Amino acid sequence: MRRRRTILWAVVAVVLCAVVAGVAAVRRSATTTASNDVPTTRVKRGDLDMQVYATGELRASHAEMMTAPPIGGGVLEITHLLHTGTPVKKGDLVIEFDPSEQRFKMDQNQSELLQADQEIAKAKADAAVTAAQDKVALLKARFDVRRAELDVQKNELVSTIDARKNDLALEQAQRVLAELEQDIKSRTASGKAAIALAQEKHNKAKLAMDQANENIKNMKVTAPIDGLVALEKNERAANGFFFGGMTLPEYRQGDQVDAGANIGQVVDPNEMEIAAKIGELDRNNIKEGQAVDVALDAFPGATLHGTVKSLGGMNNRQFWEAATSAKFDITIGISSKDSRLRPGLSVQLVIHGTPHKDVLYLPRQAVKLKDSQQVVYVRNGSSFEPRQIKVQAENESRAAVEGISVGTEIAMIDPTAPRRSSNPAASPAPGGGQP
Repeated sequence: MRRRRTILWAVVAVVLCAVVAGVAAVRRSATTTASNDVPTTRVKRGDLDMQVYATGELRASHAEMMTAPPIGGGVLEITHLLHTGTPVKKGDLVIEFDPSEQRFKMDQNQSELLQADQEIAKAKADAAVTAAQDKVALLKARFDVRRAELDVQKNELVSTIDARKNDLALEQAQRVLAELEQDIKSRTASGKAAIALAQEKHNKAKLAMDQANENIKNMKVTAPIDGLVALEKNERAANGFFFGGMTLPEYRQGDQVDAGANIGQVVDPNEMEIAAKIGELDRNNIKEGQAVDVALDAFPGATLHGTVKSLGGMNNRQFWEAATSAKFDITIGISSKDSRLRPGLSVQLVIHGTPHKDVLYLPRQAVKLKDSQQVVYVRNGSSFEPRQIKVQAENESRAAVEGISVGTEIAMIDPTAPRRSSNPAASPAPGGGQP
C-alpha cells in the first residue's frame, strides 16, 4: 500500500514537471516568434541624397490682364473670343462684346444733343428779340425824360399849376426809365440763364454721347503684348454657386459677364515659371538657387532645367483642407526654352538639395516619436529597447542620424505596439461573437 502511494506521487510529480516545462517552452517559442516577426534594418554609412520630389504647374511670369470694359447698367455679352493658347500680336482683336445697348444710348444721346442745340438757338433768338425791344423802349423812356426836363425849364414862364404838372411829369418819366432799366437787367439775366441751361443740356448730351462712343470702342479688347491667350474660368457658369476645387469652364463666345470682370490674359511664353507646393519636412532641404529637373506630363521624355527662384516662409494650409501637414509655396525659374510651353501644364519636379556626405542613415520609417523625442528600437537579444537619437536631415525615404553606431539592427516598426495575431482562430468573429 505504501509502495503504491509512492509510485502515484512520483507519477504526479513527473506530470507536473512536464506541464511546467511545456508552458515555459511555449512562452519562449512565442517570444522568439514575436521577435522574429518584427522587420528590421541596419544602420549604414554613406552619402545621403537630398532630392525633393514635387508636382507643379506652369505659369507666366510676365502677363497682361484683359478685362471687360467698366460699363455700368447690366451685363455684357461676348460675341467674339479667341481660345486659350492662340498666339497673338500686340493690337490683335481678342475679345469683342455686343455693342447694341451702347449704340442705342449713343443714338438717344445724339437726339438729345440736337434738341439741346435747337433750344440754344431758340434761347439766343429770344434773347436777341427781347434785347431789341428793350433797346427801343429804353430810347423812348430816355426821350420822355429829356422832354420832361425841357418842360420843367419853362416853369418860370408858365403858371404855378402848369409848373407843378411839369415837375410831376418829369418824376413820372424818370421813374418809368428806372423801372425799365431794372426790367432790362432782369430780362437780360433771364435770357443768359436760358441760354446757359440749354448749353448745359448740350454739354450733358455731348458727354453721354462721347461716353457711349468710347464704350463702343472699348467693346473690342485687343492684345496688350505679344504672346498667348489664356482665358479665366467663368464663375457665372455655376449661377453664382462656387466652392474650392469645383471644375468650371473657361469663358466662351455667348457668355454674359459683369462689367470690369477679368476675362483672360495674354502671357509671354518666353518668360515662364513653375508654381508648386512642398511639405514642411522638405522645406529645410530646399534653398534658393538649387538646381531643378522638370518633366512635363503632356510631353513624355521632355526634360527642362531650372532653379529655385523663391521659397515661401509661411505655410498656406487652410483650416478646411484634409491634409494635416503644412504646405509651402515655391517658385521655380526655367532656364531652358521650349516653344511648347503653355500656362497651366502640370509638371513633375526633382529638386536637387545639398547632399550629406559620409553620414549614418537608416530608413525614415524606422524613426519613431516617443514622449516628444525621436527614438529607434534597437535589438537587444530577443527583444528591442528604445534609444534616443538625433536626426540631422531626412528625405523621402531615409534619415541621417546621430547617436547610434553603424551596423546596429533597428526595428522598422514599433515592437511595443499591439499587433493582430496571424492565427485566424484567434480573431473574433464578425459581429463581436466567438468563432
